[in-house]
Parts: sequence; structure tokens; C-alpha cells
Amino acid sequence: MRKLLILALVGLAAQLVDGALGMAYGLTSSTLLLFVGVAPAAASASVHLAEIGTTLAAGVAHWRFGNVDWRVVTRIALPGAVGAFVGATFLSAISTESAAPWMAGILFTLGAYLLVRFSRPLRQRSGAGRLRGRFLGPLGLVAGFVDATGGGGWGPVATPALLVSGRMEPRKVIGSVDTAEFVVAGAASIGFLIGLGSEGFLLPTVAALLVGGLIAAPVAAWLVRIVPAQLLGATIGGVIVLTNARTLLNAGDAGSTVRPVVYVLLAVGWVVALTFAVRALRRTRRARAIVDAATTADAPAVGPQSADTTAPAVAAPAGTDPAGADDRLAVVER
Repeated sequence: MRKLLILALVGLAAQLVDGALGMAYGLTSSTLLLFVGVAPAAASASVHLAEIGTTLAAGVAHWRFGNVDWRVVTRIALPGAVGAFVGATFLSAISTESAAPWMAGILFTLGAYLLVRFSRPLRQRSGAGRLRGRFLGPLGLVAGFVDATGGGGWGPVATPALLVSGRMEPRKVIGSVDTAEFVVAGAASIGFLIGLGSEGFLLPTVAALLVGGLIAAPVAAWLVRIVPAQLLGATIGGVIVLTNARTLLNAGDAGSTVRPVVYVLLAVGWVVALTFAVRALRRTRRARAIVDAATTADAPAVGPQSADTTAPAVAAPAGTDPAGADDRLAVVER
């Protein structure tokens, strides 16, 4: 019972991260499952089965809020499903000893990517026209394969590639990628079912992850208003890097003198990334304060006789938060 409670907390934490960043549910939960000793294939299979429920809930929510571009979803989900099925079959066919360093290496790389990405604002390129299928298809194929073999990676691979194209609104990028992930998670689960059989799924683990994720879904909407995505992304990236470094060092039979040096270097890199993330966040806030002040100064007067009256405050659009939501979008708007 205690283990299931811990797994539920893992699912809750992973969904909080995913809800705030638009990615990293699989990365976070798979990393923590590997850390507690779950076999790589079983960890990825269980995470993907749980993701069927969490991504369905997320997709419905994004659809209701108008955050889904169905053209992009259809063109990225089907190749993603093929890549996920192939990746699940590949991971199921190799031994646990071979799979552990492979999966840890993918997670380590994606964690390092999160550190780099969230240590500075992501700049969009100006673009025109719609995204073409010849770009979306290969992107979905690669992201789906990495997602299944690494226990996560659909969001970290697909979301930035769509953001930097500059041809979609950030909210529609996140909404479309999350919605498409439902198909990808289903295809990966089928691949693991064929490769591992039903015993490959740790159903109590799946149930605990799913319960935690569903509880966290509404909380994540609140969390993103409180914790800037810039800091959350850099923090979780460091956790993923340090945790998977342990598996890689064990696989490489690193000596007792090498391990402390590696951990110190990784910790220093994590601190540097967090420092850059804080600086980028402060620059973003200062820039927004300057823009807001200029907008207020340029606002026209209400009327000739309104000099002694106080102008009514302008209400923020429904569903936005001037303090937290702007910090989250600062990652992609600068």
C-alpha cells in the first residue's frame, strides 16, 4: 500500500510538471520508476498505459478551450503512432541489461535538453503559411520512437520543433501535441502488449500513476499561475539528468574516484542553468513592465472633464493571469 501511494505521488508530480510545461510526464514518471528498480520495458509500458487516460483528459480540455489544430493533430499523430509501436517492439525485444543504459541515455539527453531550453527564452522565428505534412510526418515518427524507447520524449521532441517554426500559437502547439499523444500512447501500449504480453504491464502501478495524474490535472492549471515554467523546467531537467547519470555510471563500471567528479560537474551545470533561468525570467519581467508602462502612458484620456477621476481598471481577459501566465509564455514569446 505504501508503494502504491508513492507511485500515485509520482503520477501526481509528473502531471503537475506536464501541465506546467506541456511536456515531461513520461520523462518524470519513467525516471522515478527506474530509480526505484522497475525494469525499463515495464516502466515504459506502464507509463504509456497510464498516459492513455491522462492524455485523453488533457486532449478533451484543450479541445474545449480551442487549443487544438486538428490538421496538425492528424498529420503528426499517425506517424507518431507508427514510431511508438516500432519503439515499443524494439524495447520489448532487448534484454533488461541492454535496455537500462539505452533508456537512461535517452532520458539523460532529454533532461539535458530541458536544462538548456529553460535556461534561456526560446525565440520564435517568423514564418508564414501552414506546416506541411513532409515536416510533420518525420517529426511525429521520430518523436514517437523516442517516446516509446525512452519512456517519454513525445513532448520534448515535438513541442519545441513546432514552436520554433513560428507558424502556430504556443497554446495550439501544446494543445495539439497533447491531443496527439493519446494516439501515440495507445499505439505504444499495443506494441508493449504484443512484445511483453499482459504481464508486462504493472497494473497496480498503472492505476496509481493514473489516479495521481487525474488528481493533478486541475491542480496543474493552478500551479502554472504560481510557479514560472522557466524555473520548473530547469529544475526538473536537473533531476532527470542526475538520476539517470547514476544508471549510466553503473552501466559503464565507473570507478569510485570518477563518480564524485561526474556528480559535482553535473551539479555545477544544474546550478548554472538555474542561474541563467532566473536571469532570463527577470529580464522578461522587466521587459514586460516597460511595455505595460508605455501602454499605460499612451492610453487616451477618458474625456475633458475626467482629470480628477480615477480611470477604471482594465480587466484581464478571462482565463489569464498577469503574474503567472505571462511568465509561462515568456519561454516562447521572446
